[in-house]
Amino acid sequence: MKFDGKSRRVRERLELALPVRIYGRDNEEVEWVERSRLLDVTPFGARFVIPRPTEPGRLLHLTLPMPRQLRCFDHVEDQYRVWALVRNIKAIPAEQGGAVRFEVGVAFIGKRPPASYETNPAQRYDVAATATESGLWTIQEQEERDRSALSEKLRPETRHSMAIDVIVEVFDEKGNVSQRETTVTENISRRGAAVFTTLEVASGRFVRLTSSQYQISVIAAVRGRRKGAEGITRLHLEFVDKQWPLEGS
Repeated sequence: MKFDGKSRRVRERLELALPVRIYGRDNEEVEWVERSRLLDVTPFGARFVIPRPTEPGRLLHLTLPMPRQLRCFDHVEDQYRVWALVRNIKAIPAEQGGAVRFEVGVAFIGKRPPASYETNPAQRYDVAATATESGLWTIQEQEERDRSALSEKLRPETRHSMAIDVIVEVFDEKGNVSQRETTVTENISRRGAAVFTTLEVASGRFVRLTSSQYQISVIAAVRGRRKGAEGITRLHLEFVDKQWPLEGS
């Protein structure tokens, strides 16, 4: 099988249900391993389903018996060990009696992670403009690249001071809901919210925010935990799988 670059990755997408081991880290304290099977694969990326959330921009390490003709390196090894950038995530609704699962699409970036990942596993990355010699994706840190543009990008995103009743559920190291709290939002936008909380949740972890009023459940990454002047703590959340439907509010 011959590949002539990333422009053919969609046509060459193969539905191979290969077993895959996925390793990830939510922050410096929490690391995890899941086992799954691929939905499809190309030389430059793959899709699979796992029982825990992650978010676009995070790095995962995959180990799988990749067909040698699809590899960009390690052609003689039994297992293909490749670092991958999460490009998208989609929550799969739970079947009756089951748990929510997450379909994850990743782009392969190479044999080793960048040095910044070792010091900050919650670091998020984006695809860079250049590719490696093998055709794999190159990446760059989101914050460094977007720092000057971030405020400009987010300025039109209005935060509404709205007290919406929500349920916050915290995912633990095994991907299970370990804590649950009924609370209200301090403010909210289409892409994030601040919620009052008594929960101890570190930056980099994931929660599920559910509203019966809006009939929505979203996955969010914890960006910070801050105590206000009045002594009440807020969780600052960024939604990672969908936007909040504020139209008409």
